[in-house]
Amino acid sequence: MDIDVHDPRAYALDTLLPEHVHTPATVHQLADLIRAHKERRDTIVFFGNGSLQGIGNLPTRYNTAISLHHLHALIAHEPADLTIAVQAGMTIADFDQRLARQRQFVPLDAPYPQYSTIGGVLASGWLSPRRAAYGRSREFLIGVSAVLNDGTVASAGGMVVKSSTGYDLGKLYVGSLGTLGAIVRANFKTLPRPQVARLFVAPLPEGSAARVVPVLADLPIEPTLCLRISGFENDIDVRPGLEGRIAVMLEGTKSTVERATRDLRSALGLAGVPDTSIFEGADLSRAFAQILTAYVAPVGNRSLTVRSLGLPTTVFQRAALLRETAKQYHFIPEEIIDMRTGDAIVRLVAADPPSLAQEAANALATMRSVIREAPPTVIAGGAGIRHSLDAWGDPPNALDKMRAIKSQFDPTGIFAPGRFVGGL
Repeated sequence: MDIDVHDPRAYALDTLLPEHVHTPATVHQLADLIRAHKERRDTIVFFGNGSLQGIGNLPTRYNTAISLHHLHALIAHEPADLTIAVQAGMTIADFDQRLARQRQFVPLDAPYPQYSTIGGVLASGWLSPRRAAYGRSREFLIGVSAVLNDGTVASAGGMVVKSSTGYDLGKLYVGSLGTLGAIVRANFKTLPRPQVARLFVAPLPEGSAARVVPVLADLPIEPTLCLRISGFENDIDVRPGLEGRIAVMLEGTKSTVERATRDLRSALGLAGVPDTSIFEGADLSRAFAQILTAYVAPVGNRSLTVRSLGLPTTVFQRAALLRETAKQYHFIPEEIIDMRTGDAIVRLVAADPPSLAQEAANALATMRSVIREAPPTVIAGGAGIRHSLDAWGDPPNALDKMRAIKSQFDPTGIFAPGRFVGGL
């Protein structure tokens, strides 16, 4: 995924290419660019490194790509106060490494961590699989600065960890896909890094999956990550199992994790899972990154990945409906089932690429009709697919309020028009 930040092809959205590419070196230059393009009514899509651009709709118009790649500085880090401030172009890998030196972390957990940027993760609203244990990224965000439609640099929050009163306007940018402005700075509260972290990956022999799930639910110490993965063998470098694999992460003090490790391995053995790989340190980071990247990794131009958010109690039922619908439309389904958060992620892989776009649209419509309480949204897809899809499905009841917010922040509609829910 090496990127030439000056090549328009690096900013392709499905089959769309920008007419102009800019890579400002300062926030001041970025503000000047936005003002200039506003005067010309050029539309703008902001980029980190593009790793999460598969989320949301394609823009209805796409004139200009602006990369925040060069805005990657550490602004402030106060380890004693558990706070850090960085520019939006800093990569997740760099961010994690800087915090690790002070035995701290923020659980953003993004795919392609060596490429994904702080601004991109926030703007995409990426959901960490560890959020059941730690919370969402927005809960760690205590301050934000963004460049608005007229080139104004607006700030909200600060560098103090406290309960806020009134409206926390900085949270509006999280998940907005760059439709309200360009995030240029983010302030976070940090957490003390767990003393020990272990990732367990085990292939599931035939007939063992039904026995393993209750075992994982009854562990005396709740894991911070608990996934069942079927498929994705080319994306995750661990030995596949006949019924997929499980991935479990335990974090805490050394004594707690040691005790939990014995409990988990014993329980898996009794459930008929004889082989378990254990990852720690740098090996854990690499294996976890591979799992996270599988969420959005395409299979050439032959795949579409959808995500259904719901309760853990319904996740297996929803995953089964997604799987059976995929098969109905002749796709090969690959699944990540999150037993902690309730996320069901299914990648639909086509054996016949020429018919993919229309069949994907039909499959997505059927999925939404059978899972009305947690309809799937699109989080990734190969080129030539997304132009025929609505990534979001039916708009929420709050669409009028969302439209009013969009008109306040971006009155001329130059920021990624059409990318967000309801065509905003």
